[in-house]
Amino acid sequence: MMKNITKKILCILLSILILLTLVSCSTDALRGEKAIKIEQMPADNIPGVYYEIFVGGFSDSNKDGTGDIQGIINRIDYLNDGNPLSGKSLGIDGIWLMPIMQAGSYHKYDTVDYYSIDYNYGTMEDFENLIAVCDEKGIDVIIDLVLNHTSEYNKWFTQLKKAIKEGDKDNKYLDWYSITTDSSKGWHKLATDPDGVDYFYEGNFSPSMPELNMDNKEVLDEIENIVKFWLGKGVKGFRLDAVKYVYLNDDTRNIEFWKWFADTCKKYDKDVFLVAENWSGNTSIIDYYAALDCFDFGMSGSAGQVALTVNGIFNLNDFVKNICRYKENVEKSNPDAVLKPFISNHDMDRCAGYLPVKEYRMHMAANMYILTSGNPFMYYGEEIGMYGSRATSSTDANRRLAMLWGDNDTVKDPPGTTFPAERQVNGTVKKQVKRADSLYTHYKKLLALRKANPEIAVGHYTPLYFEGYNLFGGFLVEHNNVVKGVFHNLSDKPITIDLSPYLNAGTSFNSISGYIGQGKASIKKNTLTLDGMTSVILK
Repeated sequence: MMKNITKKILCILLSILILLTLVSCSTDALRGEKAIKIEQMPADNIPGVYYEIFVGGFSDSNKDGTGDIQGIINRIDYLNDGNPLSGKSLGIDGIWLMPIMQAGSYHKYDTVDYYSIDYNYGTMEDFENLIAVCDEKGIDVIIDLVLNHTSEYNKWFTQLKKAIKEGDKDNKYLDWYSITTDSSKGWHKLATDPDGVDYFYEGNFSPSMPELNMDNKEVLDEIENIVKFWLGKGVKGFRLDAVKYVYLNDDTRNIEFWKWFADTCKKYDKDVFLVAENWSGNTSIIDYYAALDCFDFGMSGSAGQVALTVNGIFNLNDFVKNICRYKENVEKSNPDAVLKPFISNHDMDRCAGYLPVKEYRMHMAANMYILTSGNPFMYYGEEIGMYGSRATSSTDANRRLAMLWGDNDTVKDPPGTTFPAERQVNGTVKKQVKRADSLYTHYKKLLALRKANPEIAVGHYTPLYFEGYNLFGGFLVEHNNVVKGVFHNLSDKPITIDLSPYLNAGTSFNSISGYIGQGKASIKKNTLTLDGMTSVILK
């Protein structure tokens, strides 16, 4: 009850903030020319923006060079200080923590103990403190949950190996992993039993990460215990790793497993937040949406729809048509689905490398995915244009570099990093928070603008097609009988266009809810004038 009251108070404060300070959202930052009139309060259930954190690379509290949970606590006001009136924080609504459980690697996707916090990151008490601080600030926390495989050092696997070597056929762990005596499968050598029979195990990503046997009810019971444990700690849900690998190359069985998993989670929290990694084409992703929400990979990466459109390779009108059609198809698969757009994550080269900040393409890419339906996900450092790429080194450590705070933070790049520090030319947090024209300030205003227009997150989308315009386009969004228009100009020149021929009878726009970009926007009798590299929301 108290939490609901707090949320309502925060919503009211947020609305006051937007009313007083968001203004026109030009590059004059907080010195805008015109206040925005708020037509409705943002509701509690409006999907918000999440922020992905690689804990080891974010902020170091104990000066050992590794980011930790206390480091996140120390930086929480940077993300969201819980006071919309301050105008001093980024304004995210949720945090996704990459794996935090005890593991053998720096990235921690090889879980040793599912009921622990990795000692490099701190203690369970630290994590409980983080949850408490986030609750106070109105931030939801989800954690990475890696279920299809474990570490080879997980006690379940070490007990399995020991049982085979000793011929202990009554050991329960004999059936906890995908194992075989058939060497023709090409699996990894596990052990040899006292009779000289060789055993092999499935490890789709690495020999150090054996695959669990999801046909074993004891394994499923253990997964339920893990879910119950972490939800009991106060997490709002889970990001689920590599959901296509539970049953390799068998989507039907995978989807059924994840339906079971979602139902299991809802036994303990009917509003549990679940998002799955299915690095596939849209058709496969849409199929998995029948079980749980998925990241929208079609938007992401250098070959994703956002980058191709912002870089002028893909027609903006086709982008709009595709995102609307994708949304419609996802909702056919699952009417309760909530989209999860993003442009980069920990497995991809950082997007500043192919969306140049100085050319304003990074800013416009942010506009295009954050001003869409669902829960957009940002990757830490995206808001300051951090670089990071594999290049010729073939190491994902280059994509998970230390956050550039620009102060006395002692966090260091992860092991195996080869990315040259001199290539980080877009500036640190310390430099950018002071600049009205920085990428950070753009993101801060963009998140506020999105909150002021909740229809974008939850409404029904109608694509508009502007014949002859490759770099201008937009869509209508309707929710609770409120219709708004979202339009982008990706060219470097202003455009003036009469929207009337493209609108249904009875629909007209006579005012601006906000604009953000290099220029300004104006509307008069459905005639829109929109400067280059600028986005606008009409009402």
